Amino acid sequence: MVTRTYDAVVIGAGHNGLCLAAYLQRAGLSTAIIERRHEEGGGVNTEEPVMSGYRHNMHAQFMEFFDVMPMIQDFGLEDVGLRTVVPEAQAGITFADGRPPIILHRPDLLDRTHASIARYSRADADMFVEVKKRAAMFEQILAVGLYNPPGATAQVAGGSLEMRMQVLETAFGDLGITGHFVLKTPKMVIDELFETPELRALMYRVSVEWGLPLDTAVTGSDFLTFLMWTTANWKLVMGGTHSLAKAMTQACYREGVDLIENAHVDRIIVEDGRAVGVMARGTEYRANKLVASNADVHQTLIGLVGEEHLSPLWAKRAKDYRFGPSHVLATPMFCLYDAPEYKSAKWDPEINRTFYTAVGYDGPDDMARYIRDAYSGLLPKPAGGLWVNSLWDKSQAPPGRHSATGWYFFPVASELSPEEWTEVREDFNERFIDVWADFAPNMTRDNIIAHKLYTPDQMERKNLMREGDFSHGEFVPDQQGANRPFPEASNYLTEIDSLYLCGSSTYPGGGVHAACGYNAYKKIAEDFGLPSPIAPGRSY
Repeated sequence: MVTRTYDAVVIGAGHNGLCLAAYLQRAGLSTAIIERRHEEGGGVNTEEPVMSGYRHNMHAQFMEFFDVMPMIQDFGLEDVGLRTVVPEAQAGITFADGRPPIILHRPDLLDRTHASIARYSRADADMFVEVKKRAAMFEQILAVGLYNPPGATAQVAGGSLEMRMQVLETAFGDLGITGHFVLKTPKMVIDELFETPELRALMYRVSVEWGLPLDTAVTGSDFLTFLMWTTANWKLVMGGTHSLAKAMTQACYREGVDLIENAHVDRIIVEDGRAVGVMARGTEYRANKLVASNADVHQTLIGLVGEEHLSPLWAKRAKDYRFGPSHVLATPMFCLYDAPEYKSAKWDPEINRTFYTAVGYDGPDDMARYIRDAYSGLLPKPAGGLWVNSLWDKSQAPPGRHSATGWYFFPVASELSPEEWTEVREDFNERFIDVWADFAPNMTRDNIIAHKLYTPDQMERKNLMREGDFSHGEFVPDQQGANRPFPEASNYLTEIDSLYLCGSSTYPGGGVHAACGYNAYKKIAEDFGLPSPIAPGRSY
């Protein structure tokens, strides 16, 4: 048997694993990443699965954390190929009857956002813009909360109920948003702040798309601070999101990380209660100091460690950890001759150049029903959110053509049989195309060269996203903050000595922020006396 020895072994080259490995190697620990696939990045991946030359982001689409993400600056990712663009029109909703769209613009263009909403309600436009401005003031506070282990700082989202109530009173009280808004669901907050059905529909979709289930109580402050900060603050990665993964990989190589691809980890080696390495395809990778897993908590503890090495409590906690229905998506991909031209463009042509567009909904009731159907295990009616990234990045489609990618909310993978998922892949896009043409008359089958649908069951098999949940666990209060993945495991270290968690099962959860890997490094640095990752001039 071949044995290779390092100071640290990281399981999985998702973006959190890459982040952790880069910091470990820079701190002086010889580090290896063991990746079962041939490509790094996990859900940060771009492929050409439909036709050659048409690029589609298979999971992650937009980047809302790049302005605060430490690794980008600390490792000079722009020097190794990371390029972004920020479309002016960020998110919008269009309508089959051709009534005016609502378009949310990037933060420096709030006057355009105001004008768009004011077509329906000046009061709503005033409220949205004011809340958006005030939420932007939380950026540094929220960044400190993201890039520290839970409990390390007084976080807005993760602090006590009383703290969050006081924050809302102080920041928004003069707008009629008092402390009790903390207890509300995102839907309640949206409905109470805005009278316009069209705006409510768009914000329902934005809320769920960006991490807050519509009907989850005690998340009102998350909506007003975190979500309103990130909304319409999104960047497009040139070349596809895999360009981020490539830049992070190059940073790891530059630091000296050893990246082993096509090596499926069969088990974590535990000796005398301590993780000492992993077995992958007949090779033993020994770890003198630590093992860190980018896999979800169930895969790590039950699948790789094994119950025989766990206490009854930890085994039960890992088994009880829930996946979905939040963040369970299907990815439709379309190869187009021409980009969509929406009926609503007669009011505002920018809807044809909006980064993210909700299509297929008449109003908030449609949107809420769609979301609730998917969460309850039903296949919703054809509707979705779409990106036509080739409008800004010509490399994502052949010359003169366009590549469109979207998200459908779908049931968890286990809700449908393999045969049923096959049927969904065969006909759901076709049904959506019929709907799409009602909103954009040029989206006929003559304009669609080819299409394909990537479903939750495929995501589970290909990327080991259990139930198709790309956030590695349901986003609800008992699995967030200091409860993620469960209270006893909330500080990245497991009950197995020297075994750490660094994936999206840990705080703060899913999203392309690399905070799980960064925070895991902070915990490891504390345990092993390694240098702090906090750069001069940065508070986190």
